[in-house]
Parts: sequence; C-alpha cells; structure tokens
Amino acid sequence: MRDVCWRCRRPRPVCYCALLPSLPTRTRVVLLQHPRERKVGIGTARMAHLALPNSELHEGVVFEDDARIAALASDPTTAVLFPGGDAPAAGGAPVRSLIVLDGTWWQARKMLALNPRLASVRRIGVTPRAPGNYRIRKEPRPECLATVEAVASALAALEGEPARFDEMLRAFTFMVDRQIEHQARSKAPRRRRAQAASPLAPLRPYRVEPARVVLVDGGASSGWPAGAGAAEPTSELVHLVACRPSGERFEAFLRPRRPLGPSVAHQLEVPEDRLRGGEDVSTALARFRAFVGDGGVLGAWGTFTLDLLAQEGLGRPPSLDLRDLCARHLRRRPGGIANGAQALLAGEPAARGSGRAGRTVGWLEVVLARLLDLAGEDDVAARGAA
Repeated sequence: MRDVCWRCRRPRPVCYCALLPSLPTRTRVVLLQHPRERKVGIGTARMAHLALPNSELHEGVVFEDDARIAALASDPTTAVLFPGGDAPAAGGAPVRSLIVLDGTWWQARKMLALNPRLASVRRIGVTPRAPGNYRIRKEPRPECLATVEAVASALAALEGEPARFDEMLRAFTFMVDRQIEHQARSKAPRRRRAQAASPLAPLRPYRVEPARVVLVDGGASSGWPAGAGAAEPTSELVHLVACRPSGERFEAFLRPRRPLGPSVAHQLEVPEDRLRGGEDVSTALARFRAFVGDGGVLGAWGTFTLDLLAQEGLGRPPSLDLRDLCARHLRRRPGGIANGAQALLAGEPAARGSGRAGRTVGWLEVVLARLLDLAGEDDVAARGAA
C-alpha cells in the first residue's frame, strides 16, 4: 500500500503541503464538491481549502435540505462563482461569501439544476489573466479553470492583491509538473492497460471529434400485402431523423413501397399524409449518405435503426450502440432510452425532428454528451491513479 499524506491525500512523493500558503481572507469561500470529484487524485478543491483558513469544503450533489447552505443562499452578500456570471466588482451588495462548485462543467450545471436555492443566488465570473495551467485535464472552454485557479482569480478580483493569491498556485503547478513527469516515465503497455479498463473506452476518439458522430433513429412500417390475410408483416424504413452534436439536422419521410400497416402513423406519431407523400427511398438514402459523409459514425440506441438502414441497402457503416455503452457503465440493462438517460443523470432533451424518432434523437444527444463526459472522467481517474 502506498504511503499517503493524511492532509492533502496525495502519495508522499508528490505531497504538495510544503508549498501551500495560509492566506487569510475577508471572503468566506464555501466549496461544494461533487462526490465523483473527490475520487480524482488530481482535483484541486482540497488544495484551495487547505490554503484558505476562511473556507469550508462540503461534499454532495443536492444541498436543498442543508441548513448551512440554505442560510448562505438567503444572504444577499453571497455569490456563486460560475462561468458567464457578472464581474465580481459589478454593483450590488459586496461579496462576503463565495460558493464554488467543484466538478466538471457538466457536474456543476447539474448541481445548479438540482439546487433551486443555489440557482437563485447571484453569480459572478472571472476573466482569466492567462490561460489555465491544467495541462493534465482537458477543459471544455478556454475560460474554464481548475478550481484552485478559479478561486485564486476570484479572490484577487474581490480583495485585490493578485500576487498574494498567486501563491495558491505554487502547489498546483508542482502537482501538474509531477503528474506530467510521471506520465512521461510510465511505460506505454501500462497506460494501454489502464485505458482498456474503462467500459467507455470506445468513446475516446469522439471526445476530440464529437461532430463525427451522427445520432440516428428510424421508424418502420409493417406493410401488409393486399389480400394476404394472416401473412407475416414486412418492415420497411419510412421515417429517418438524424443530427450531429454540432446541431446539424437531417429528416426524411420515405414513401412506402407496400401498403402501410393499420397503425403506423399513430405509432410513429407523424401524420399519415407525410408518410404517403414521402420521397423515393433511393433519394432519401443518398441525402443521408451525404449528411453522414466520409468518416461519419452512426450512434443509435440498440441496432433496430441500423438493421433497417442495412436492409434498405446502406450497408454497415461504423457505429456506436449507445444502449450497450450505457449498460456497460451502469452494469445493468438500462431499459428504454429515457430510463437510461435518467440513470446516467443526463440532461433534458430537445426534439430534433418529427414524431417519436425526433424525440429519440434528442435523447440520444443528451446520452452521448453524458457518456463522453463520463469517459473523460474515467481517463482522468486512471491518470490520477497511475
């Protein structure tokens, strides 16, 4: 077992306690740490807490019943540090208590959504004086900083003396440098083993290029040949919706080649005349091929839509089964896509087209975003544990 510093909770060889200052502040800093972030060895909320005697560190996701947080939220001198807020010096009451959400960008947004009291508190933001130094962790936006960097910048703006709060960053720079040195010394096979351990490893290429993924769902008609009576139905694709995470959308109604089943329009939640007046299947699929483009990867919930596309002659392009990836992460069957998204704590969807397929593609969008975020967390945790 590795010898770990009880104070900073880092292995002794990379303990940063000797570099931590003790900085008195007028502002009370209250750090709310997402439980997942506590497990990340290279997190910085504890670093900020140890450097600031006038600070608190709480762990959790929902704080609506926490009396301390409720009191802070009702105080007009409290502010929440959050990207996109007003500048710290913007009018109103002075900031005496600063609440800081510690987690990934997605986790911070989710914490606000689950805590109406916190969401109602005024927000302040900071403009970084220089790019963040979190070279061992990818941030989603240029203005996003490590928690300790964000706190130092906010306190510098609220209390002045930027150089004094820059002292908080010495330990942070040390931690980043040591982690990079460790990664450089590690042997490639060990890194590959650590990466392969993640059930979300197939998503790694798309964290860098999410626009390659085309999220798709289709609706089928069970056509009954005239006079067939009890004949078995034959499914054919009649509705197709797709979108990219970048916002590009595709939709096609494909004219049925056989008589429509009796309740197809109702099941697909689209007008029957739209189905009957749809475009020729070859034209629709040509448009879809152009939309996917070279290098595109289809993302679907299960294989039903992919099977329909293959049946119509599209072949089998590279694909991601988001239902399977969701099951791997949850270690259980997720059920329907709405249940899977809820289990992942994904965001709320927006329909990306007509009917049931458009709604499903909206769910696919939030599921993919959440799975990509979780894949990034897995990678960070693996590097921190290395």
